[in-house]
Amino acid sequence: MRLRRVCVYAGSSAGARDSYAQAAAELANALVDVGLGVVYGGGQVGLMGVLADAVLSRGGEIIGVIPEPLFAREIGHQRVTDLRVVGSMHERKALMAELADAFIALPGGIGTVEELVGVLTWTQLGVHDKPCALLNVEGYFDQLVAFLDTAVEEKFLMAASRNALIVGDRPEHLIEELGSFVPQPRTPWLGGDQV
Repeated sequence: MRLRRVCVYAGSSAGARDSYAQAAAELANALVDVGLGVVYGGGQVGLMGVLADAVLSRGGEIIGVIPEPLFAREIGHQRVTDLRVVGSMHERKALMAELADAFIALPGGIGTVEELVGVLTWTQLGVHDKPCALLNVEGYFDQLVAFLDTAVEEKFLMAASRNALIVGDRPEHLIEELGSFVPQPRTPWLGGDQV
């Protein structure tokens, strides 16, 4: 699979630790270094803003997608040359997924987790076969990963769907894994005893 752009989900807050913003900048630099464009939520605040500023400072390609109702609240990034304002969150998620060849989540709140779990669900349902990843800064996503492992053990999630999520704490390694990701043929989840 050839990657051109990676969608990065990130919090509209910077979080409690400086390491979160540092990781956002490092991810941006690593993506630009290998010539990958970035799709993100279009804001200039929090980790979204750190990510966008880092991509812009390196001359990388970045596309922001933000719903009109959030444009003022999340303060749409004025320096992003390709900022797409859409009508709803549903349109935002669909367009971000369409524009990207892979997905990475940085630390964030329930919106960030919901966006990542949404595209991971689309993988499970066979809607797309794009790789999904977590940048697990200082173990931020450990409990989410543990939940997914428990869901497999309790037969609510297929192991193949859990294994479709790449987890790592170094941006360069995540990007390498995304680039070498080979979609595995699997039966889309239909419930019942398929797990």
